Amino acid sequence: MNKKLAVVTTHPIQYHVPWLIRLAEKNIKIKVFYTWEQSALGSVYDPGFGQHIRWDIPLLEGYEYEFTENTSSRPGADHFRGIINPALIGKIEAWAPDGLLVIGWNYHSHLKCLRHFHGRIPIFFRGDSVLLHEKIGWRKLFRRLFLSWVYQHVDFALYVGSHNRSYFLRHGLKPEQLVFSPQAMDIARFAEPNALYVRQAQERKEALGIPPGQLTVLFAGKMTRVKNPSFVLDLADACGELPVGFLLVGDGYLKESLMLRAKGRTNVHFLSFQNQTIMPAVYRMGDVFIMPSLSETWGMGVNEAMACGKPVMASEMVGSAVDLVEEERTGIVFSLGDTRKCVDYLRRLSADRRLLEQMGSNAREHIQSFSFSHIVDSVAFVMG
Repeated sequence: MNKKLAVVTTHPIQYHVPWLIRLAEKNIKIKVFYTWEQSALGSVYDPGFGQHIRWDIPLLEGYEYEFTENTSSRPGADHFRGIINPALIGKIEAWAPDGLLVIGWNYHSHLKCLRHFHGRIPIFFRGDSVLLHEKIGWRKLFRRLFLSWVYQHVDFALYVGSHNRSYFLRHGLKPEQLVFSPQAMDIARFAEPNALYVRQAQERKEALGIPPGQLTVLFAGKMTRVKNPSFVLDLADACGELPVGFLLVGDGYLKESLMLRAKGRTNVHFLSFQNQTIMPAVYRMGDVFIMPSLSETWGMGVNEAMACGKPVMASEMVGSAVDLVEEERTGIVFSLGDTRKCVDYLRRLSADRRLLEQMGSNAREHIQSFSFSHIVDSVAFVMG
């Protein structure tokens, strides 16, 4: 008889569903219990983008799932009491799983599940928290103590990268409780069909008036303070007369001021939020991808850009940088505010397109180790 794994997570996420489907095809029977019932309609409000988002790829096919009633007075995945599911534990018990995978502890019902099932069935946990952005002071000490208590209820933690592993170790989990389960995305979908994506990218660049042959730096994400898109304009200023252009894709509360600041510049362009099916072409509109975030537990845009064969410029505060950005091989890591290193890098790439091509090829090769199949293998391993 196949073992049964219950999965508790808030809502369908484009980076989770593909590996859940693959897991369902293994000798493990899974059922996903979605706790943000209000997301069942398919459209959720994203405060970063400042709009409701409905992904244009199927997220509710190929696996068993259930949306559990959420009785929160202010439902949402952005705060602890936004997820309250009185019937969740009973529904999981009725399904009688052999193991429980909880994705994210920081919701009322998720923490309650960890506490209730601890010692009854094996509990596996997946999250992407890191120590990079900790603030000093008594709050840090209190949080450390609290999180150490939380993770006492976990049998195995599936860590997504080096910084995440250090985080789990710091909060009391032992090395033998940690299993590598890389933060991944659908590499194949972003990589092919390459020719079609390249053509779509060229058409879009022509429509925007981006000169052919110009080295283009791409920012794609929420235009909020934490994502630090203003650094891209700082970099545009610092590049001076270099043949380099900048494309900022996305929406958010900073967009209007950014566009005002860039008014009159011929080497800075903007696009609104683009949905999932067109993103492989969007990444190909750039020659180099930049993620200048002030705080980023991982940064899936780095994975996606590398799958499209693009080298990456990432700030030191991007959690994935230590695992994905190999210095001068798949890109560079820069200190916050350090435009000088970025300008030097872009100068070299604009002067040597063979170097640009080689780094892009290295990026495409390196990202293959961060795949959905690796996640599936990690879950199968802890299930035994």
